[in-house]
Amino acid sequence: MDAAKPQIRTPDQRIRVFISSTLRELEPERRAVRAVLERLHLAPVMFELGARPHPPRALYRSYLEQSDIFIGLYWERYGWVAPDEEISGLEDEYRLSTALPSLIYIKEPAPKREERLSGLLDAVRSDDRTSYKSFHTPEELADLVLADIATLLAERFDAAEAAAAQVAAAEAAAAEATAATVFDPSPTGSLSIVGAIPAPYSSLVGRETEMDAARALLARPGVRILTLTGPGGVGKSRLAIELALDAATSGRDVAFAALESVTRPETVITVIARALGVRNVGDEPLAYKVQAAIVDRDVLLVVDNMEHLMAASDVLVQLVSGAPRLQLLVTSRSPLRLRAEQVFEVGPLETPEPDTDNETAACASAVSLFVQRATAVRPSFRLTPENTPAVIAITRVLDGIPLAIELAAARARILSPQQILARLDSALTLLVDGARDLPDRQRALSRTIEWSVDLLDERSRTALGVLAPFSGSFALATAEHVLASAGVDDPFDVLEALTDASLLSRVDAGEIPAFRLLGTVRSYALGMQPADEAERNVQGWIRAYLSLAEDAGDGLRGSDQLEWLARLELEIDNLAAVMRTLLNRHELDAAAEYAWHLYLFLWIAGYLGLVAGWMAELLAAADREDIALTPRSRAIALYYVNAVRFWQQDDYDPMPGLESSRDLFHEVGDEDGAALAGVSVGLAQLARVPVPDVAAATDELERSYARFQHAQDTWGQAMSLVMLGRLDLATGSPESARSRFEQSLALAQAQGERLGIVIAQNHRGWARLLSGDAEGGTADFMASFELSVALGHDDGTAYGLETFVAVQAAAGNAMAAGLLLGASQRLRRRTGLGNRGAFDYHLAPLQALRDAGKGEELDAAVSDGLELTVAEVLDRVRP
Repeated sequence: MDAAKPQIRTPDQRIRVFISSTLRELEPERRAVRAVLERLHLAPVMFELGARPHPPRALYRSYLEQSDIFIGLYWERYGWVAPDEEISGLEDEYRLSTALPSLIYIKEPAPKREERLSGLLDAVRSDDRTSYKSFHTPEELADLVLADIATLLAERFDAAEAAAAQVAAAEAAAAEATAATVFDPSPTGSLSIVGAIPAPYSSLVGRETEMDAARALLARPGVRILTLTGPGGVGKSRLAIELALDAATSGRDVAFAALESVTRPETVITVIARALGVRNVGDEPLAYKVQAAIVDRDVLLVVDNMEHLMAASDVLVQLVSGAPRLQLLVTSRSPLRLRAEQVFEVGPLETPEPDTDNETAACASAVSLFVQRATAVRPSFRLTPENTPAVIAITRVLDGIPLAIELAAARARILSPQQILARLDSALTLLVDGARDLPDRQRALSRTIEWSVDLLDERSRTALGVLAPFSGSFALATAEHVLASAGVDDPFDVLEALTDASLLSRVDAGEIPAFRLLGTVRSYALGMQPADEAERNVQGWIRAYLSLAEDAGDGLRGSDQLEWLARLELEIDNLAAVMRTLLNRHELDAAAEYAWHLYLFLWIAGYLGLVAGWMAELLAAADREDIALTPRSRAIALYYVNAVRFWQQDDYDPMPGLESSRDLFHEVGDEDGAALAGVSVGLAQLARVPVPDVAAATDELERSYARFQHAQDTWGQAMSLVMLGRLDLATGSPESARSRFEQSLALAQAQGERLGIVIAQNHRGWARLLSGDAEGGTADFMASFELSVALGHDDGTAYGLETFVAVQAAAGNAMAAGLLLGASQRLRRRTGLGNRGAFDYHLAPLQALRDAGKGEELDAAVSDGLELTVAEVLDRVRP
């Protein structure tokens, strides 16, 4: 067989995972691993499965030869050593697995571990081909296996497939971050993803030496992962922001993934994907999409606050292994301990000696920072000979930790430096027992936060506790709502007080006033509350976002759609955190309803893959914990899981799940839900192989349209009309299709719902073009394309480019058609957007170009288009 030819698996050939362990002591763990593998649609290979008319050793050797991945589960027993053998079957299986990627899991504690097993584990630890982790419970093991298998599969494509992906991706270098930014290319012609970098709220002070040294390290070709380490509050994130901005200014692609609010290692890839602009629409595993999007791009990816997610370090290794031009800048309180890592320790700011004079002290970075922040809250503040000794003493007491200095300086609004020092020095002598084992610098920071909180009035302290559950950025409106609901008077005034005290920071979010709690402050605020008060605050936070989601469900379908999209994207960390909290608490009905309200946002913003995972977890939890779901909740979960999996797996039949969802919605009287599920049923019928069931699909879509009409849901009617129009086009009735598209467009325009306008106008353009009205079709395409860009809807932008491909190809212009096709392919790869069952009428005019002998010219232009920004392509094809 030609080595370059990709391996094509038949549908029955799933990846086989061999599970090795002693049978009796780890039976629950083996069941947990088997469940995870079956959930991932992999084939578990286990000694106890099936009839075995063969000697055990021959059997497991044969099983291993046919396996793709090896998993070893070990606890206390070494296993039986057969007569005439020197090692047990357990060790023999491990030795025979050397050709396979291996995942090893050790159960702890193990007070009675046999000596020979300890020897085997020593060998495993020294084997650099294996991933080695410990666990305590079957549930923890299941979580580890799920995350590790996902990472492993992202790395280990078939060799031929990986090579093909790299060749294709090499042609797609320097792709756009988002469709909305491609019209403002940097002067160098490459795109800097500056919008993804957090905006600093103050200038960087006293880090010139560190900046130069870190910049020099990033310039070295061999530095793949640069980790900025240091204690909390020392300024790692602030330095990373400055380095990211510096790289972006130089024209390099930069993305910033903030992990501060992430609680689970398996979620790290989701945050990284979002930072890179890769959409999780659920059409294939997210790790694959990320790898394909960056495989040959020169990208600096900042991964901020990694210290609590060390189990996800493998994800970072996977990324740099599969993308030779990717460089990671990581911040963490401790090193990742990876072979590709270069560690850079970020130290405290320079503090002067106690007797330093006024002018010299002003040049010290710690003093300079204090003066800057004090001046920000009291513009008349000046460093004088009288207050210099106190300012120096403050910076020295706080060990030069920038965050601690900023918190202290915030008090200059009402206190002199001498008064700040007196109160601070008093506060720092009150050591709490729980903090004595912390490093000095960390204790200084903790106590400075405590002191800052103690100086707040009672109302502001209460407000800080109310805000403690928030993660990531949140809008002023949400904060005011939560505070008012908790009985805090004048929420805006309280937010100002917390900001003035540097306990809360403002976020640059365009037109939306927004805030963010610093991670160290948030941790302190969470820990300062009694359990009952903390629970009330969490409940208030959950209620606020449930209410926000409900309001958004209506708002997203009207003329305020753009504003709602911006608001929800700003608060995505909190939206996701609330869902995680609901699932963890097994409040499954509330979780399902919450997800349903957010449907349109999750679709437009590219999070359907994420919500499908949530709903799969919800269904599994209900079954595992024997929790009764309402029929409506089950309908919602079944819809998401099956509709998304339909796009993800070519060989998956979603019909049973979608029909069950539709029927459950109908049973509870939700005709809207039944209609939406019915639309997906119709699409699935059209995708049936080998022959689409057009008649059944038409009947289903007509019923959905009638249901939307009965529910007076104009948005649903508009979507159904588009689907029916597509059927008309497929059956050769472009005029009937155009009529349906125009009805859909009119409904969307009456609501002011922009996504509906985009979809209907794009489709009407096709109907016009296929009817011979090239000018009218082009006008529709242009209007739809421009609105997609305004929405930030990458999928619509890619479809828009493909409509222009058809226009140019129909005109015989192979060069323009190829450039546009290259731009579309690059955008789809860059954002992780697939095109399964796509509206692909542009393929017919492209084939006509090839039939006319213009294939070579077309292919050359596609290659050129892959190297250009969309803005550059549009400039070249405009008349």
